[in-house]
Amino acid sequence: MKQFFMMVVVFLMATMSSNAQTGYSDTKHEIAGSLGALSTSQWLDIFEEVSVILVTGAEYEDESFTGPVSVEYFYRAKNWLGIGGIFALGQNSQNILINKEKLGDLKHTYYTLMPAVKFDWLRKKNFGMYSKLAFGATLRTEKDNLKDEHHMESDSQIHVNWQASLIGIEAGSPYVRGFLELGAGEQGTALIGLRCKF
Repeated sequence: MKQFFMMVVVFLMATMSSNAQTGYSDTKHEIAGSLGALSTSQWLDIFEEVSVILVTGAEYEDESFTGPVSVEYFYRAKNWLGIGGIFALGQNSQNILINKEKLGDLKHTYYTLMPAVKFDWLRKKNFGMYSKLAFGATLRTEKDNLKDEHHMESDSQIHVNWQASLIGIEAGSPYVRGFLELGAGEQGTALIGLRCKF
């Protein structure tokens, strides 16, 4: 995941250096990479884990959630409106125990694609504030490695997903900016990242 995020940062820097422009108002495209926390999928995993514990008596330990890591693109249709899309990737892994005995491990991976709109309500040369809405779908894959009769089938499902970043703050040069967003959805309740405008 860290290597993926670093590749996104390198790509953004390369894109910025290959576009010599004369002013902030001529930027029509935005590409961003971000890392979030507490995504929709992570919340669903928590509720699913509780229900499995209640029904089967299984327990989980050493749970780790990676991501979500996101890449997004927006085309600026107007100074205040961007139209584009978001791809997000997250992963949850944990050990499974029944009667305190480890029976294997379980891994969920989430691939999300969402069309999105971005509303800039403060747009300055080195600072901006915005809101963002996205709605799409997530492919959730499940892979388990269990070693006895409690074995569960691997599975994949598609479900509706979304992102609502109520407030976003970005700062930096006219062409490369760091940003922070607060809201809810598959990109996370909070996310930080780097954005390139060209």
